[in-house]
Amino acid sequence: MNKRRISIVIADDNDMMRSILRGMLRNQEYDVVGEARNGSVAVEIVSRLKPDIVCMDVMMPEKNGIAALAEIKAAQPNVEIIMVTSSSDPETVQESILNGASGFIIKPFNAARVLDTLAKARSRILQRKP
Repeated sequence: MNKRRISIVIADDNDMMRSILRGMLRNQEYDVVGEARNGSVAVEIVSRLKPDIVCMDVMMPEKNGIAALAEIKAAQPNVEIIMVTSSSDPETVQESILNGASGFIIKPFNAARVLDTLAKARSRILQRKP
């Protein structure tokens, strides 16, 4: 199995959520390379750091996660963006998918669900990159 480490940016306005996600990824095959508290900062950080995966909250101040998702995907179509949300209503899911979301993690979440979702994204990344 390819042991290349996968870079991740976590975008969530809740400090505790970012901390929980960061903790779940510790000692895994992932490196959290940046964090953002709102969609505007997420777009800027992802543009600068070019991570493999972005874990993006849907509801954030300044620019919501779906608007940030669309902007990031337009600039970096290969980045895997996993939407993290407590709102799994069909409209949010459909809008996210139409804008290029790679997957969903529904809050409240557990480590197994997070790691499984990220493993699927990691697999797609490793198939594209040597």
